[in-house]
Amino acid sequence: MTDKIEELEITLLLEALYQRFHYDFRSYSKASIKRRLRQLRERLGYRNFSAMLEGLLHDAAIFPQVISYLTVQVSEMFRDPSYFRALREHVVPHLRTYPSLKVWIAGCSSGEEFYSLAILFREEGLEQKTMFYATDINPGALEAASAGVYNLDRIRGFTENHQQSGGRSSLSDYYTTAYGKASFDRTLRDRVVFSDHSLVTDAVFGEMHLISCRNVLIYFDSALQDRTLKLFSDSLIRKGFLGLGSKESLRFSSESGSFLDYVQGERIYQKRDL
Repeated sequence: MTDKIEELEITLLLEALYQRFHYDFRSYSKASIKRRLRQLRERLGYRNFSAMLEGLLHDAAIFPQVISYLTVQVSEMFRDPSYFRALREHVVPHLRTYPSLKVWIAGCSSGEEFYSLAILFREEGLEQKTMFYATDINPGALEAASAGVYNLDRIRGFTENHQQSGGRSSLSDYYTTAYGKASFDRTLRDRVVFSDHSLVTDAVFGEMHLISCRNVLIYFDSALQDRTLKLFSDSLIRKGFLGLGSKESLRFSSESGSFLDYVQGERIYQKRDL
């Protein structure tokens, strides 16, 4: 009975987030969302989810904490270096043939993926003809991404990943350090738009040559995964590219027929020329 009550409380809490604040987590993976909400409830000191729901509706300070906790992603620059090496070796040569490029980083979190791609495109001579669109539903994450400042103790890992990805320069060329922080070059942000966009509720986002959405779909249920992949398919030009996370796949999606497995093993797909 207790488990059923908790499930009902969580359902009501997610419905309140949607009805009151227009953030829709109702189709997120139930196991993932329950785990995060339990951690947040304990952190905020609520005895149950009903009390947490009351706080959400009547205490303006609670909402930003809920959104931040539900959308937090652990990321790093050039995460899974072989993915970025595959982009360099197999996707970039194709992208060179276009006079201009649009790249969408969906679920950009605090910006590590964007800066990785911006540096890669600069190294490959594509930056000046590319517009980047970095989107997320978390305002705090977008603010952090637009600042481009990270703790200095993370830079060693970023640097190793960059080297393994086939980096053509030193990562230190792109940041300055002070007070235990690394601040990335402002010019990397000259050709990016940071924007609020929900993969759950929002529509097609332009005509893209490359969409990179990594380690986001794993938090969605199968219906929402299909909805998101349809959105990506509709947002890509013919023969455009889609990059997913290492634990994500198109294999069981209703959209699998819309893509070719372009780089096997690296979750890089190409939209079919239909």
